[in-house]
Amino acid sequence: MSLMITDECIACDACREECPTEAIEEGDPIYVIDPDRCTECVGFYDEPACIAVCPVECIVPDPDNVETMAELKLKYEQIIKEEED
Repeated sequence: MSLMITDECIACDACREECPTEAIEEGDPIYVIDPDRCTECVGFYDEPACIAVCPVECIVPDPDNVETMAELKLKYEQIIKEEED
């Protein structure tokens, strides 16, 4: 499942720098996660890097974008392929 940023976001920029797929962008007034690019760091790290660095713990699973581990791995492979091309 993709992650999402809640209204508690303080727009500190910590999460955006940690995202290996560049899925996190500055929004107005809070940051947002692109569900098409979020792999929950599958293929990169053991756990989502954005959650680990968020000082206000405002990054949670997105109930509107539920994905299996297999789907997250496939998304990771597609993103890697895009970057190679």
